[in-house]
Amino acid sequence: MKKIDAYKLYLGLIFFNSLFFSMIFVVTSFYEATIAHLTGLQLVLVGTTLEVTILLFEIPTGIVADAYSRRLSIIIGYLIMGMAFIVEGLLPAFLPIVLAQILWGLGYTFTSGATQAWLSDEIGEASANRAFLRANQFDLTGGLAGMLLAIPLGNLAVNLPIVAGGAAIAAIAIALTLFMPEHGFQPVRPENRNTWQHMADIFKKGLAAVRSRPTLMAILGVGLIFGLYSEGWDRLWTKYLVDHFTLPSIFGMNAVAFLGLLRAGGVILSLLATYLVEKRMDANNPASVARALLGLTALLAAAIFVFAFSPLLGLSVAAIWLVNITRNLKAPLYDAWVNQGLDSDTRATVFSMTGQVDAIGQVASGPLAGLVSLWSIQAAIAFASLLLTPALPLIARANRIRSQQQ
Repeated sequence: MKKIDAYKLYLGLIFFNSLFFSMIFVVTSFYEATIAHLTGLQLVLVGTTLEVTILLFEIPTGIVADAYSRRLSIIIGYLIMGMAFIVEGLLPAFLPIVLAQILWGLGYTFTSGATQAWLSDEIGEASANRAFLRANQFDLTGGLAGMLLAIPLGNLAVNLPIVAGGAAIAAIAIALTLFMPEHGFQPVRPENRNTWQHMADIFKKGLAAVRSRPTLMAILGVGLIFGLYSEGWDRLWTKYLVDHFTLPSIFGMNAVAFLGLLRAGGVILSLLATYLVEKRMDANNPASVARALLGLTALLAAAIFVFAFSPLLGLSVAAIWLVNITRNLKAPLYDAWVNQGLDSDTRATVFSMTGQVDAIGQVASGPLAGLVSLWSIQAAIAFASLLLTPALPLIARANRIRSQQQ
């Protein structure tokens, strides 16, 4: 079987990955809240299970990609993720859905980093970097297509986009088996496969970099806070919206149509906002980035708080869109903020640590948000908003320290 050019295959993989995952995500929270009838606590525990699984398996599954085959690791990952969503879509109950999160998290760790490393091996680092930028357009296009595709499927049966998406993701694994090349991979030597020792070395190196730079300590603190608030919002906003408002019927279809268009609107508005910010802001100016990050964080906290207490569906929709816009702008600005002034030999380590503190924040806050939701879903969402507020003085402090060092 003739293999497909690595660059073209990567762009196709990004497009279809985004399409199928987006199709699933349009209905997942709605399905879990209304078909599986999960409580607020159970919804948050589902998310926490996913994050814990990723934390536990991120390093061990890296052995497959580094020591045996990037291609094999990616294929295994897509196969397991596909199975996860099929399980969730066919078994609407708490324990099967928890099992699905474990499978999803495990499958994701097989693909995390391996896909980018595979492309770099096949076409070279410089070409891969250009491909990553080009792939963003395929990612957004696929995401919008998936949201629109979920509407008619979800109108037939709420679980259909999940099951169909899971089957399609598993089919990606079969397609990769047939068409994915791997010519540039060089396995890690057996004597260099001590993954846990490698992880310890990375941690020590990153810790030394942070201790020597007070700004980085504040930046990592902000990253932890960004992780703390997110579980309470991500897992509960759909349930709160469905429980407190009668969602309008779009062309006679069920609530999936409204939720799909709601998410699609958020993506389109985020694209427009990103374009405006890119034109008007200097991403290489640390003070400018910090001010933008400060404003976006304040807006994000305010939008979540407004949503929690909004008496009107229209106001709630506006708040959701503002959350989407601020989050989509915040992520690249935070990366730019972290990246400024880093030494080359610690850059990857520090970025890795920001990802870890975000995950730790999600794991730590998930059960707490779930417990608050036992009292009130509204209170849990408002609590998520309040968890963001400590980031504001930390961002300001980091900016002051960086200004004094210049």
